[in-house]
Amino acid sequence: MRALIQRVSEGSVSIAGREVARIGPGLVILVCAMRGDDEENARLLAEKIHKLRVFADERGRMNRSLADTGGAALVVSQFTLAADTSRGNRPGFSAAAPPEEGRRLYEHFSARLRHLGCPVQTGVFGADMAVRLTNDGPITIWMER
Repeated sequence: MRALIQRVSEGSVSIAGREVARIGPGLVILVCAMRGDDEENARLLAEKIHKLRVFADERGRMNRSLADTGGAALVVSQFTLAADTSRGNRPGFSAAAPPEEGRRLYEHFSARLRHLGCPVQTGVFGADMAVRLTNDGPITIWMER
């Protein structure tokens, strides 16, 4: 699985002008299931992100995680993270998991974060979403499991 993680002071998802999810301080996590991924990939990625130390401690150093801060996660499905731009000018997405598998692993990833005690909001899988966020730092990290 692939994820693009952004530390935020706030984030939200809207569909057709209607807000469907909102978080305060935490992480916006754009996530993509790749062909060949399974529940273990989703579990490992969720656990790694939950413990990722990207929040400031009392000295201003990045030493705290979602687990430490109680911050929230806004998880958004993003199949375009599978883009292959090696040929031509039009990206290919054949490396992404098929939609049914992608949905299942996206839901498994989100459920695992919840199980770890993280407050989780989600977008709507496969929907045309407007994602708004205020990147804090800015801190943006690419991860793959």
